[in-house]
Amino acid sequence: MGQINAPFGANTKKTIVGRGASSKGRACGRGHDGQNSRSGGGVRLGFEGGQMPLYRRIARRGFSNYPFKVTYTAISLSVLDAAYADGETVSLETLKEKGLVKGKDVQVKILNNGEVTKKLAIEGIKVSQSAKEAVEKAGGSVK
Repeated sequence: MGQINAPFGANTKKTIVGRGASSKGRACGRGHDGQNSRSGGGVRLGFEGGQMPLYRRIARRGFSNYPFKVTYTAISLSVLDAAYADGETVSLETLKEKGLVKGKDVQVKILNNGEVTKKLAIEGIKVSQSAKEAVEKAGGSVK
């Protein structure tokens, strides 16, 4: 029965520093003297040796609305035409059931890309003006 062995040099012993000359030599891989060579030594995150840190040099003014931005998932009329049967209702729940949108807090907007040939009833979803006209022209409705 064959044994699988790791190639030579793949498994090396962990280096334990700061335990005398037998472990890894005098400085133990921390360089020669200085703040970072000492136990407990080191500087805080963003510290640049007394130079004005980057996070204080860069101006930060005003208000950003980015965290509150609402993004919509765009769905084409051609996608709805392929996924839905004649007379079906298009809502956020049915879109999720058919796997056209995913996520908990998803926002959807229907755009006029392609053609719609079926009577579809769209409820509770944002629809572009041209898509609304195309759906109503095909005999559907938008609420």
